[in-house]
Amino acid sequence: MGHDRTGREPAGRERADRKRPGRERADRKPPGRERADRKPASRERTLQRRRGHGFALLATGVLLLGGVACGGGQDSAGGQKEEKITIGLVTKTETNPFFVTMREAAATAAAKHNAELIALSGKFDGDNEGQVAAIESLVSRGAKGILVTPSNTTGILDAIEDARQQGILVIALDTTTDPADAVDATFATDNFEAGRLQGAYLRAVLGDREPKLIMLDGTQGSSVSRQRHDGFLKGFKLKEGSPAIVGRADTNADQNTAQAALESLLQRAGDANTIYTINEPVAAGAHAAVSEAGLADQVTIGSIDGGCTGVRDVKAGKYAATVMQFPVRMADDGVAAVAEFAKSGKKPSGFTDTGTALITDKPVKGLKSQNTAWGLERCWG
Repeated sequence: MGHDRTGREPAGRERADRKRPGRERADRKPPGRERADRKPASRERTLQRRRGHGFALLATGVLLLGGVACGGGQDSAGGQKEEKITIGLVTKTETNPFFVTMREAAATAAAKHNAELIALSGKFDGDNEGQVAAIESLVSRGAKGILVTPSNTTGILDAIEDARQQGILVIALDTTTDPADAVDATFATDNFEAGRLQGAYLRAVLGDREPKLIMLDGTQGSSVSRQRHDGFLKGFKLKEGSPAIVGRADTNADQNTAQAALESLLQRAGDANTIYTINEPVAAGAHAAVSEAGLADQVTIGSIDGGCTGVRDVKAGKYAATVMQFPVRMADDGVAAVAEFAKSGKKPSGFTDTGTALITDKPVKGLKSQNTAWGLERCWG
C-alpha cells in the first residue's frame, strides 16, 4: 500500500470512478456456484442497470499493450495470428508511487505475453465504489483475468464473484480479500510480517526507554492496515489498548492527512518517542510534523514500502528504517498467471508471499537488515 499522492498522472491511463455504493453481502455463496436467486444473469443485470442509470466512466485514455485485443486472424505470411487476451488491473489509486510502479510492471509483463492491459483505479485509497465500477467495466470488455488491489476487502466481494462466475480469473495483488478465498489467488507482501519487522526494529532502537507510541494507520476496512498494525504491536511487544500507545489516527495512507493528524496528536502527546507509519507517504508526513514541532531528535519513525524515494529518506535520516516490499514481483506473477490460464486453463491458488526486507543504515543486533545502498539497487524490484 502499498506512497506520495502528488505523482504526475501517466499518459494512457483511464480511471473508472462511476459512483455506485459497494454491495455488502449477508449470504456470500462459494465462488463459482450459480445463484438460484440471481435473475437475470449478472452480465445482463449490469447492462440493465447501465441502461436505466447511465454508465459514467471518466476516461483519460486506456493503457493498451500489444495492440487492440482481437480474435485470431492471418499475419502477412498467411499464418494464423496468436489471439491476444485482455488483462485488467485495478489499483487503489493512480498516483501512489507503489501502484504506479505496479502498473508499469504489469504493462511490461503484458507486452511480453502478447496481451492487452487495461489499467483502472479508484479515485483515492478507500474508493470501493470506483473499484467496483472498474471491475464491471473490465467484465464488459471481455477481460480474461483481473488483477485487483482491494481498497475495501469486503465491499468489493460481490463484483469479484460476478466476474468469477463468468469464467474470469481474479487475482488479488498487495491486499488480501476477506475471506481470502473470494479470489482465485493472492500475490502479496506478508503484511503482518512487514509490520512485525518495523515494530521489532523500533523497539530495539528504544532500548530501556519507556515507550510512548503514536500509530498512524491506513484506511478503515483495509486488511493491509489491520495486518500491519497487528504485526507492529507483535514486534513492538505491546497489546492493543496499552497505555504506552499515546495516540492513533487513520490517515488513508496519505501524506498530507498524516501530517495534519500528527500535528494534532502532538499537541497532547508531545512526549512521544516512537511513531509507527503504515507506509512511506505517511512517514514523510510524520517527519514534516515532528520537524515543525522541533521533535525530530526525540522521535524515531519507522515505515513500510521500500520505494526508491523512501530508501533515500532513510539514508537522509528522515526516518530510521523501512520494510521493503516488491510490487514488480506481484505484477509479474499476476500477469504470468493470467497468461497461463488463457493458454492451459490452469488456475493459481492460495497465497504467495512476494517478500520483505528491512532497510536501515543503523542495524540492531538480532534483526536481519540490509543497508540503503542495497535498497537503492533493488527498490520495488
